[in-house]
Amino acid sequence: MSLQLTQQDYELIERARAVIRLGYDKERRNHTVGAAVRCKSGKVYVGVNVYSLHGACAEQVAIGSAAANGERAFSAIVAVRGEDGGEIIPPCGNCRQILCDYMPDCEVILSVEGELKKKRARELLPFSYTVED
Repeated sequence: MSLQLTQQDYELIERARAVIRLGYDKERRNHTVGAAVRCKSGKVYVGVNVYSLHGACAEQVAIGSAAANGERAFSAIVAVRGEDGGEIIPPCGNCRQILCDYMPDCEVILSVEGELKKKRARELLPFSYTVED
C-alpha cells in the first residue's frame, strides 16, 4: 500500500537535494547521494554518502546525525542521487535492514516507475531478520 506524499515530504526531498548540491564530489565521486530524515520532533537531519570499501550510505549518515543529536523517533526518509539530486532512489539492501531495525514504521519516499510513492520501511524488506527471531 502506498501512502500519499504531503507538503512536508516535498520539503524533505528538497533538503536532500540541497545537501547533495552542496556536497557533490564531481571529481572523485566520493559523495554522490544525499539523504534527509525527518524526526517525529519535526527536525530534519541530512547526510551524504561516504564512499570507500566499507563506506556509509547517505541514509546511514543522516540517521547517525539525528541519533547523535538525541533523536530516536523517525517519521520519513528520502535519498537522492546526482549533482542536482534529481533522481530519487530507493534504499540499498543494507539500508533497508537498518531502516527495519531503527524505524520499521518510518515512511520511505521513493520513485516507483517514475512516480513518487511512500512505503513503510518494513514493507521494503519482507521476511527481514529481527532481534525477536
